[in-house]
Order: sequence, then structure tokens, then C-alpha cells
Amino acid sequence: MSSAASVISSLLNLYVLILITRLVLEYVSIFAREWRPRGPVLLLSETVFTLTDPPLKAIRRVVPNLHIGSVSLDLSFIILLFAITFVQRILASA
Repeated sequence: MSSAASVISSLLNLYVLILITRLVLEYVSIFAREWRPRGPVLLLSETVFTLTDPPLKAIRRVVPNLHIGSVSLDLSFIILLFAITFVQRILASA
């Protein structure tokens, strides 16, 4: 793997960690409805949502939610993770 591919792969790994942080923050807000981030956690959550919102919103515009009965599943998070994994595999083979 070239050094450029290695750097890109490392940045993609960091972005996956940021996506997982977003997932945790969203689940905390779902299960603890009264919780609001303050101080450093507020700064962290704003940074995480600022970095992850643009690609997720772009995917949401293209891929509609999956409706199963009265439940609506947002697939954008999973699609973005699969896309990142796909790019990392391509970089690893190059």
C-alpha cells in the first residue's frame, strides 16, 4: 500500500470512529430523553454532527427510508459504512 493510500485509509478509519460516536450520541438521546450535552460533550457532539451530517443527508436524498409496517428505517448510516469499507478494501488491494 502506498503512503497516500495509507493516509487515506487512516483518515477513513478515523471517520468510522466519528460515525460510531454519532451513533452512540443518537442512542443516548433516544433512551435518555432529558439528557442534553454540556461543556466538552457539547463541543464533541457539535463537531461529530458537523462532520457526519453532509454525507448522511446526501445519501438520505437519494435512498428513501425503508418502511416496514409502522416502522421507518434510515439506511443512510449503514450505506455510508459499507461505502467506506468498500473504499478501504480498494485502497488495501492497490
